[in-house]
This record gives sequence, structure tokens and C-alpha cells, in this order.
Amino acid sequence: MINTFRTIAWWLTLLTGLTLVFIGARFFIAPDLAETAFGINVNTGGDYSFHYIKAGRDLFSGIIIIILLLMKEYRALGMLLLLAPIVPTVDMSIVMSQPHYKIAFIYPHLTAIILGIVLGIAYLWNAKTIGRRSSEQWMHKD
Repeated sequence: MINTFRTIAWWLTLLTGLTLVFIGARFFIAPDLAETAFGINVNTGGDYSFHYIKAGRDLFSGIIIIILLLMKEYRALGMLLLLAPIVPTVDMSIVMSQPHYKIAFIYPHLTAIILGIVLGIAYLWNAKTIGRRSSEQWMHKD
């Protein structure tokens, strides 16, 4: 059971990082589409400054999660993931402040909040026991 949980946590963390990289890249490549998917609709007049700020933030977050995971820096990863829900919480409040927001736009942010808390606790809880073991050893430890 513990092995399964660790394997799932590792893959969810990788997926989280990759998803953030995708979201960041989409804000750079297709800012209007990314804005709509995010849950807001702002008349920018062709100025995508907000979009590019968000793109950079999401790219950085995704890349750092992936790097810490692959470098087996589980304690640092746990702290990062435990603090990371600050961002989707703020994002969710921005989306909810929109006059015509849809509840469907809340779910990705809520999922990110829950994943950050659960995965952060999991990595911090296991950081002392796993040390700098390989991810495979961590996932299959008895």
C-alpha cells in the first residue's frame, strides 16, 4: 500500500510540473485562449503583459517542481508543494471575483490546492526516511 501511494505521489508530482509548464507555454503562445481557460476575460487591447507574467510564473513553478523531483530533493520539494497552494488560492479568488464566472473554472484551482497540500505533506513526512534515495527506491520502499 505504501509503495502504491509513493508511486502515485511521484507521478502526480511529475504531472503537476508538466501541467504547469503546459499552462505557462500556452499563456505565451495563445494568451487569449489561455485567459479563457483560466476563467477570466479581460479586454487587454492587445497588451498581454498580465498573460506573460502568469506564463513566466507557471513555467518557473513547473520547471522547479520537475527539477526537484528528478534531483530527488524531496524535502525541498515538500516545502515548495506545501507553500505552492498560495498561488492557486489567489488565482481562484480572482476567478471568483469575475461577474460571470462558471463553477467549472474553480475545479482546476481547487485541485491544485489539494494536490499541493497532500503532496507537500507526503514528501515532508517521508523526507527523513527516504533521504537522497532514488525515486525508484523511494517508491518501492517497504
